Amino acid sequence: MAWSIADVVRMSGVTSRTLRHYDDIGLLPPAGIGSNGHRYYGEAELLRLQQILLMRELGVGLREIQAVLDSQADRVTVLREHQRRLMGERDRLDTLVRTIGRTIAELDDRKDDNGMTTINRPENLFEGFEHSSEMDAEVQERWPEAWEQSRQAVEGMTPETTEQWQREVTAQMIRMAEFMVAGTPADDPAVQAEVEAHYQGVCAFWTPNAEAYKGLGRTYVEEPAYRANFDKIAEGLAEYQREAMNVYADARLA
Repeated sequence: MAWSIADVVRMSGVTSRTLRHYDDIGLLPPAGIGSNGHRYYGEAELLRLQQILLMRELGVGLREIQAVLDSQADRVTVLREHQRRLMGERDRLDTLVRTIGRTIAELDDRKDDNGMTTINRPENLFEGFEHSSEMDAEVQERWPEAWEQSRQAVEGMTPETTEQWQREVTAQMIRMAEFMVAGTPADDPAVQAEVEAHYQGVCAFWTPNAEAYKGLGRTYVEEPAYRANFDKIAEGLAEYQREAMNVYADARLA
């Protein structure tokens, strides 16, 4: 049986743009192309896509994924390794659930005389969070020099600077969520000032032009691992961040 690209999009949640990109780089060619020019996928391709998505969920880059899939490793052995790592991720998410629950309890129960909340141990706010780097596999494919620049910057970070960077990223996402919840337009000067800070943060790793910065915004929305980090803060935040980044790119980077 063969499934159209629309079928695969519906079943997997992967965008057609991503499937075409996977085809372009040889990671997931379709089983065939019909006379109408549409891609069609068979069972083998669906299984391969499942493995790709599993490894993407685990933070593996596209080049590494291709190397694994092309190595002819036993599929069951590979799946067992994915299962082991996903169980570790489940434990991390359980920790995150407890973190959020503890924060809710403190916000509900602890009020000072002015009605403001107080937190006993601020470091507990961040237990269980996992922050992606500001680089996506698409950047590695399309802008290899930027990828290498980012890799060198990350390798130069100490545990202390990494922790500080993670806290700053989280704080920035929270500020953007506050703008979103308040209904502040993406082109509002205050929002754009926050995006400017975001762009400068990205430039510590690589320096995107307008196209690349917009691409990073799309990645926040379309890639599950990135979107999940935004959804931890507020549902819909990834789209709001992308919209604000598009405005900034058109106004400042074009």
